[in-house]
Parts: sequence; structure tokens; C-alpha cells
Amino acid sequence: MQQGLSFIVGFVFLQFTACSGYSPKPLAYYRIDIPEPEYQEVDSFNHFTFELSNQAVITPANPAKGGDFFNIFYPHWNATIYCSYFPLKKDKLEQLSEESRKFVYQLHAFKADAIQEQFFEYTEQNVYGLLYTIEGNVASPIQFVLTDSIHSFFRGALYFDNTPNQDSIAPVLEYINNDIQVLVESFRWKR
Repeated sequence: MQQGLSFIVGFVFLQFTACSGYSPKPLAYYRIDIPEPEYQEVDSFNHFTFELSNQAVITPANPAKGGDFFNIFYPHWNATIYCSYFPLKKDKLEQLSEESRKFVYQLHAFKADAIQEQFFEYTEQNVYGLLYTIEGNVASPIQFVLTDSIHSFFRGALYFDNTPNQDSIAPVLEYINNDIQVLVESFRWKR
């Protein structure tokens, strides 16, 4: 009788503990709250102006011979748009354009799922350019070039300072892509 009672108590105990409903949660990404952007004009450069989101800050970069370099840094998301400006000299447009194309295709073609090119021109502002959207788990998902085709050449490349994972950075990438669109549309050369 004692054994039967112990068996019943043990069985009831197992029933209550086995059906607790606990299961481990699957791995997920942190929720990223994206604020509404506010744009303001950046007029601190000698050759151009553009509008920039209040979520970004401009930081200086090490200057290189022949160009002006700076970064647009997003501190909340650990992302940076590396920017460079070059004055165009004789036959330099073709060389700089080809270098930019090589940066996109040679460095990303083996890892990218697709590379899309979007041409644009704003003839009233004398701004012409090309935007590269590089899909997949790549180091630099967006790159772009702007030029007036005579005097000036501007290049930007977005990099995240973490392991590339398209799914986890998707909301931030969309936000920064919109910022780049605003930058391009508001870009003006100074003469």
C-alpha cells in the first residue's frame, strides 16, 4: 500500500512539473527603435552643402593627398559613411569613376546576393551620380558617387562596425538609406 501511494504521489508530482509549459525562447534580434529624422543643412565644407539627419554627426578623417575626407557617423547604430571629395583635374573623372566601380564590384561581388545601380541627375543643381545598393551580408551595403563632371567628385560608402547580418541591421539600413537619399537630393556644389 505504501508503494502504491508513493507511486501515485510521484506520478501526480511529475504531471504538474512536466506540464509547466516552459520552453526556451528562440534567438532573436533586439528591437531597434528608429526616431523620426530631422534634417538640417551642413554648410561647413568649401565645395558643397547637403542636408543631414540629427542622428548623425560629422567627424574628421585623416586627410589624404589630393582630396578632402570626413565621416558621417551614426553613434547609436555603430555605422559610418566614409566620404571623400576630390577636385577634378584633366581626365580624372573617368579614373575616379572606375575606382569607385571597382570598390563595389571587386570587393563585394563574391559575397553579394545582388548589386543594383541607380543613376540620377539633378541638372538644375549640376549634380549627377550613381547609387550602388549591395544586397546580402556585405561589409558596405550602400555606396554612391556624385559629380558635376567638370570640377568636383564626391564619394560615400556606408559601413557598419559589426559582423554583417542583413536581417539584424535591416531597420537601421533602411533609415540610413533614406538619409543618403536626402543627402543626394539636397546636395549642392559651391562655386
